[in-house]
Amino acid sequence: MKEQLAAFLNPFLLGLSLQDKKMEVDETSALLPKADKVDIFCPSNAQGSLLNPSRGREAWHLWKRTRKWRLCPSSHHPLDSLSHCVKYLTFVWNLAFSITGLLILAIGIWGLSDKESLASERITYLGSDPMLFFVLAGLVASTISLLGCLGALFENTCLLKLFMGGIMMFVILETLGGIVFFSLRRQIKTSLQESLTVAVLRYQDDPDLKFIMDEIQMGLQCCGVESYLDWKTNLYFNCSSPGVQACGVPASCCLDPLENGTIPNSQCGFGTLALKEFVAQSTVYLGGCVPQLSRWLNNHAGVIGLYCVLLIVIEVGSLLLTAKLLAGIALAKTRDFSEREETHLLSYHQRQKGFCSRSAANYESRITF
Repeated sequence: MKEQLAAFLNPFLLGLSLQDKKMEVDETSALLPKADKVDIFCPSNAQGSLLNPSRGREAWHLWKRTRKWRLCPSSHHPLDSLSHCVKYLTFVWNLAFSITGLLILAIGIWGLSDKESLASERITYLGSDPMLFFVLAGLVASTISLLGCLGALFENTCLLKLFMGGIMMFVILETLGGIVFFSLRRQIKTSLQESLTVAVLRYQDDPDLKFIMDEIQMGLQCCGVESYLDWKTNLYFNCSSPGVQACGVPASCCLDPLENGTIPNSQCGFGTLALKEFVAQSTVYLGGCVPQLSRWLNNHAGVIGLYCVLLIVIEVGSLLLTAKLLAGIALAKTRDFSEREETHLLSYHQRQKGFCSRSAANYESRITF
């Protein structure tokens, strides 16, 4: 009889015990931060770092990985076919200009060393040395071109932006130079006359001025600044000079400075200043270099303008190529970053999903016990 009574009351007693256990769980959960069912089974979604300190650490490591990739990008990214063509075209383009700039630099350094312009006793005249222009021009051109060359080869955005800045500076300076030249052409003509006058006076004393003056006179087929009589102001060509060059002009003023077409005759202009003008015109050029230069500029203004436009087109083309390459690199970086970020987030969520599954299993096992 007692066994039958116990079997009858056991289901009711088991139900009361389960109800008491549920009430204990409810009373305990009221003291904890509110969370939904997912929060109970997956503490990684719970609010606050006290319930889930691992969530903050995972987010911090993920942020560090992505931030590190942004600050230290790789040198190469998968570019599209057009960007690949632009990359190597920019490299070859700037490599050619780099070699040209280095050749100009080498010529300038050779000229300075050949004349011993860097010696201690002549270093004070270095600023007026024409070879210094070749050194500076070659150095600037080769440096800017090397920036573009290396930037394109290694896909380095910093070098490419520096290259673009240098080219833009060149374009601005050339535009301002053209405006200044057109606005101050009379003052420039006066300065040119003064410079040529100094070259005439120091013709034998400065090898650079001698070389420049000879090239100008042979190229423009002129003699002196305004006329061949300007050589009277030179100490060695003046008729009162006791030397053999008295009353003479340089060989570069002669109509035919080569004897028999092969041998240069350095004495073809000797005694010219003592001759009458109609006699001297059969031996030397009578017109000065400044009027001849003015006529040459007027006759070749169209060609000079075409060269200036071509130079600006080349520089603008370099800017467009570099801008296209930068855009391709930026697009490749964005695509690569998106892929990496998706990979990191996917692996992060997979780890969290596994952690949630293990937490739910542990919780169910604790409830069962």
